[in-house]
Amino acid sequence: MFPMMMTAAGTITPARVFVVGAGVAGLQAIASARRLGAKVEAYDVRPAVKEQVESLGAAFVDLPLDTDDSEDKGGYAKAQDEAFYARQREMMARVVAASDVVITTALIPGRPAPILVTDEMVAGMTPGSVLVDLAAERGGNVEPSRPDETVVAHGVTVLGPTNLPATVPFHASQMFAKNVSTLLLHLVDDGALRIDLEDEITQGTLVSKDGDVVHPRVRELLDPPA
Repeated sequence: MFPMMMTAAGTITPARVFVVGAGVAGLQAIASARRLGAKVEAYDVRPAVKEQVESLGAAFVDLPLDTDDSEDKGGYAKAQDEAFYARQREMMARVVAASDVVITTALIPGRPAPILVTDEMVAGMTPGSVLVDLAAERGGNVEPSRPDETVVAHGVTVLGPTNLPATVPFHASQMFAKNVSTLLLHLVDDGALRIDLEDEITQGTLVSKDGDVVHPRVRELLDPPA
């Protein structure tokens, strides 16, 4: 039960929800939890998203970590070394332990998802709590999670959904079609395809040109640095 309830029998305090990762999925999770009446906290390795988190009515968890180089040119979180993740987990442990629901959404483009909640951290949560690992398909942010399975670890329910859009096919198709049509309308001028290489949107979507891979992230994945 998410909202606070005041009854003749007493007051039920609102659920505490902790969202890890404030990208598209994380921000939507924050907004949904707030609408349901939960007390929401959120964390992201990118300090720049603090304003977005707070605009949705959630409290931003500020960890004293060096995050100056945490964001790439596209605005996505960059992979960090294991020492960074170890310190991050250590500092997040108290917030995880105090939460009734933890939702993790942290993904690194082209790389396995980082482990942010260890089995030991799950053991520190109150039995009956719930963890939702939205990165389960890419290895998961939560150590005990398994793709498309519901696992009970230390009395905590761990969910690992991998294809949530398929559970709402009509609305998922509606949004996908809208985005594709918007992109095509941007690229087509007077019935002809116009590729403007100086355009930011075109640069972000163009994979190859004249036989060469021009998208930086794809090029890096195909030919990683030594």
